[in-house]
Amino acid sequence: MAQMRGPGSYGIGASSPFGGPVNDDTTESSPLDAIRKQTSKIEDVLDSFSEPIKPYLPAIGRFLIVVTFIEDALRIITQWNDQLLYLHDYRHIPNGVTHLFLLVNVIAMASCSTLVIIRKYSEYAVGGLIGVVIAQALGYGLIFDLNFFLRNLSVMGGLLMVLSDSWVRKTKAFAGLPTLEEKDRKMYFQLAGRVLLIFLFIGFVFSGEWTIWRIIVSLIGLVACVMVVVGFKTKFSSTLLVVILSIFNLLVNNFWTLHEHHPHKDFAKYDFFQILSIVGGLLLLTNTGPGQFSIDEKKKVY
Repeated sequence: MAQMRGPGSYGIGASSPFGGPVNDDTTESSPLDAIRKQTSKIEDVLDSFSEPIKPYLPAIGRFLIVVTFIEDALRIITQWNDQLLYLHDYRHIPNGVTHLFLLVNVIAMASCSTLVIIRKYSEYAVGGLIGVVIAQALGYGLIFDLNFFLRNLSVMGGLLMVLSDSWVRKTKAFAGLPTLEEKDRKMYFQLAGRVLLIFLFIGFVFSGEWTIWRIIVSLIGLVACVMVVVGFKTKFSSTLLVVILSIFNLLVNNFWTLHEHHPHKDFAKYDFFQILSIVGGLLLLTNTGPGQFSIDEKKKVY
């Protein structure tokens, strides 16, 4: 517990030993306090606009996080023969194993996504979906693809936010105080989720052609990413990233404008739903807060 100290403990408000007035220069606000004040005003405006949907924000976030797995399960079913052909001819996986691999993936993604949405057995559901990400990276030979790796780190960050959100709700549901183990687990997972969520944006910054607008958006986004990681004005910074990623998703990954047989249609659709998942993770972060390992929480203590 932080001790309460009187003004005189630091010489504030005490009379000068020389009889003159006390110099108050030390009480001037720092640049960090100025930023905090401005972002607080923006957060107040965001709160007023988001008030109608605030009760539904966790449900929206959870659905968006798993939407990429739902889309992937549907894609495997609708392209079953193409998937079998790729795994057998290009990955050299035996025929029976390819069928089993795809079937297990579809069942795991469908069942675990449903559990996440209805908030049941979140620990098992998140573990199953993380297992799917790892299995697909190995099965499709994408484990050394940097872009795939960064995107899926962010998706895992969103899944960790699902876990921390479920533990927050358990804490609120029961009147008793949470045990030390539960509190520590929630803190570490919130920190890990925050850190992993920003890897998608890092991949975005270092891929593609550089233009003046890309540089501006990248700089703003990187500042917001740092704020998310350290937990400074998390509501403002995560909302800013949601806006940036949503606009980018609609302008760049607009798969619905491509012809049915366009070679990049599936890639654009895959990227679109993956970014939606990360947006869902950021929405959960906005709702649950950054956790105890953050500047925002430390500021409340002191």
